[in-house]
Amino acid sequence: MSPEAKVLEALLREPRLFPPPEHFSQKANTQETELFKIKDPEAFWGQCASLIHWFKPWERILEWDYPQARWFTGGTLNVSYNCLDRHLGSFRRNKAALIWEGEPGDSCVLTYRDLYREVNKFASVLRSLGIKRGDRVTIYLPMIPELPIAMLACARIGAIHNVVFAGFSAHALQERINDIGSRLLITADGGFRRGQVIPLKDNADLALQNAPTVERVIVTKRTGHHINMQLGRDLWWHEIMHTASLYIEPEPMEAEDPLFILHTSGTTGKPKGVVHTTGGYLVGVTMTAKYVFDLKEEDVYWCTADIGWITGHSYVVYGPLSNGATVLIYEGAPDYPQPNRFWEIIEKYGVNIFYTAPTAIRSFMRWGPSYPARHDLSSLRLLGTVGEPINPEAWMWYYIHIGRRRCPIVDTWWQTETGMILISPLPGETPLKPGSATRPLPGIEADVVDEKGNPVPPGKGGYLVIKKPWPAMMRTIYGDHRRYVEQYWSRIPGCYFTGDGARKDADGYFWILGRVDDVINVSGHRIGTMEVESALVDHQAVAEAAVISRSHPIKGQAIVAFVTLKEGFTPSPELAQELKEHVVKIIGAIARPEQILFTPELPKTRSGKIMRRLLRDIAEGRALGDTSTLADPSSLERLRQAYAEEA
Repeated sequence: MSPEAKVLEALLREPRLFPPPEHFSQKANTQETELFKIKDPEAFWGQCASLIHWFKPWERILEWDYPQARWFTGGTLNVSYNCLDRHLGSFRRNKAALIWEGEPGDSCVLTYRDLYREVNKFASVLRSLGIKRGDRVTIYLPMIPELPIAMLACARIGAIHNVVFAGFSAHALQERINDIGSRLLITADGGFRRGQVIPLKDNADLALQNAPTVERVIVTKRTGHHINMQLGRDLWWHEIMHTASLYIEPEPMEAEDPLFILHTSGTTGKPKGVVHTTGGYLVGVTMTAKYVFDLKEEDVYWCTADIGWITGHSYVVYGPLSNGATVLIYEGAPDYPQPNRFWEIIEKYGVNIFYTAPTAIRSFMRWGPSYPARHDLSSLRLLGTVGEPINPEAWMWYYIHIGRRRCPIVDTWWQTETGMILISPLPGETPLKPGSATRPLPGIEADVVDEKGNPVPPGKGGYLVIKKPWPAMMRTIYGDHRRYVEQYWSRIPGCYFTGDGARKDADGYFWILGRVDDVINVSGHRIGTMEVESALVDHQAVAEAAVISRSHPIKGQAIVAFVTLKEGFTPSPELAQELKEHVVKIIGAIARPEQILFTPELPKTRSGKIMRRLLRDIAEGRALGDTSTLADPSSLERLRQAYAEEA
């Protein structure tokens, strides 16, 4: 295949443009600083570093030896100090730091002074158990206050935390513990999810049958159901906190010292332990939280991501708390006990900033606008999306039914590996195009290139790359630096390879086309799945769609679409044909789906991402690959049976 044929084709066009609301622009944080007028990226990041507190000033902003970066070398700091101690000398000491809502309806509020006290006490507990600087600690907790407390306590003493999402199985937990050699596991008796108890301690006991590095287990009581406590190994959180010291001096950490390891899975191979450091990471998430979300002192900020994912690390815990924000944390699902739970919470707490995933928005669309319409959402002033590209029609639904046409939307692009948001509107500054993450943030140099690294013309598809280092970038894969270099820095010469396809329009706006391993090759045309999915979601009947390919004797590959309908629409052969024609109308005949399969649900990870890899396995009649991250394994079996009947 010629090099030209390998470049992604970009077929969708979006003409709508939404300028920043004047009332928002006048008060935006970007209006109050000269920071964004700095043109030199290195100088820009040097100024951003003044947003956090340093025990010892850094000597050099950046040392760059491709592909290895060292940021703010010579400087020392502590992340826990930045998120807690430095706020106590002002009115923030009595300001709400965390507002927590449990799934059953229980709740609590921790002020910055409260959170400071709890973090110090737990840091004392860690020290008493012999945990020291550089030790690895695994945290396997539901979305309860003890989770950020444990993270901040680790950061306070210089231990490296590794949060494992509470929805993961015992095997997945064991794999992550053994990968990094954790000395300590922090877990709970269980957690609540859609009225059911997740047996976290039982899972932990199974995982520890073959995890020899773990010496002690700390268990917090959440559900109250019976669990086994192993004498000499297991300790109750509430009991050991009774005798804990009220103050632990924060450990001065070098800027390049690791802060945490977070595992991310590729389509194949074992999970990658992404290593993020202290100084550059905190600078990056502090700056982006302040300006992308336009954080104000009076705001109640809610990012719906689980802290077990990078979004939760960066924009539930570290970025907002470093800025002294009030952060809402919710334990449960958006549709339990009713599909109005999120809107109920926004109304209850007067949430001002709401940051969620496109997959959640498409679920809201499927349930219908009547649920948010029941609630007073007038407190909202900014919306955000994260996790995957958002379809233009989902963007419009979000804008109309949640933002009530008055809230800017920050469509953010970033990854576990990037640590911080890299491409996003600056609210109050950037005109918005539905479905576009708009432009790279100041200090970020991104481009769309072919496989040789040459920029592609505006409007053409290619590979999204980052051309210069940024502070919050990952430094390595734990225990496998060679894999880090090969996977991220060897594909496109001189660039960080994101693994995403994209196009850049004539205005310099970036449009993410999806993962390059989700590309369909139809009769020599390389089509991104996201564009076909967007065309399907554009139809009034469709709430969500997942598009994959299967082998075709003539075309090479054929397009297969799995479609979930909105309330009030019924599957039929006539509707399937109508949807095929709708795709042709929006994109062109080359993108016409060969087959459309209606399904009440799509297989998703516990973070809400559609598992297209498993859909491809179904379409090709292959044995299913790894399903350990699947939220509902039974949905996959139902889908496979339905596909077999349809075929």
